[in-house]
Amino acid sequence: MSKKIGLHIGGRRFDVDVEEKFALFLEKEMADDFNIDGNNDLKILLQAYVRKNHELYLQNKKIDEILKKLEK
Repeated sequence: MSKKIGLHIGGRRFDVDVEEKFALFLEKEMADDFNIDGNNDLKILLQAYVRKNHELYLQNKKIDEILKKLEK
């Protein structure tokens, strides 16, 4: 089952359909990164994008470190 999640960016509303289980996680993350009840400008969107990619970078780095330890 899917759930629709919406966000206002640059004065426009964008809705996405996501899996219901993922929606719970996504709503929390979006509440941390965006103004859920109001408008978000493009700068906020870019900052959130960079922040999430940095988190992904750190996770990948940690996974690589763990894999190297397991290979020994």
